[in-house]
Amino acid sequence: MDATDLKILGLLQEDASIGLNALAERVHLSPTPCWRRVQKLEADGVIRKRVALLEPTQLNAGVTVFVAIKTNQHSAAWAERFTKAVSAIPEVLEFYRMSGDVDYLLRVVVPDIAGYDAVYKKLIRSAELFDVSSSFAMEQLKYTTALPLHFMPGAAGSTATNASPSTSSKRASKSKRAASRQV
Repeated sequence: MDATDLKILGLLQEDASIGLNALAERVHLSPTPCWRRVQKLEADGVIRKRVALLEPTQLNAGVTVFVAIKTNQHSAAWAERFTKAVSAIPEVLEFYRMSGDVDYLLRVVVPDIAGYDAVYKKLIRSAELFDVSSSFAMEQLKYTTALPLHFMPGAAGSTATNASPSTSSKRASKSKRAASRQV
């Protein structure tokens, strides 16, 4: 993956509906090579899918609840049953198995407290739980679906760690010094 691929990814994360010609122009490619790069990024699984981001308040889903779950059950069968049950609840947008004091963390969207109560009842019916603790978000201060791209080697401002800083630029500097001595 090179800097052009990273630019393409950045632009698509910003607006996946951007037209091919506009995308190609922004990354200084003609449309065909640009399209090939996008197709390769999709084939390689870097681009998982393209979606529309909807406004929750327009769909009566403006209340966000973070649900921390503790369990005293740690068998594979319990985890499989619980995962299947939680995955079937449409109000659960994100579901994580955690380290530390909490076993699972969920991000849930609902219209109101009654909506959350219905989700809570589904959760406690799904499996034996030791503790369910809910926190209602008062205000969303940051939200993005864009992943940071600067971790990739070769990205501008990259924080990726390699064996040594830019070996090719070291070679280029040595070549320039050698060339200037010959002149």
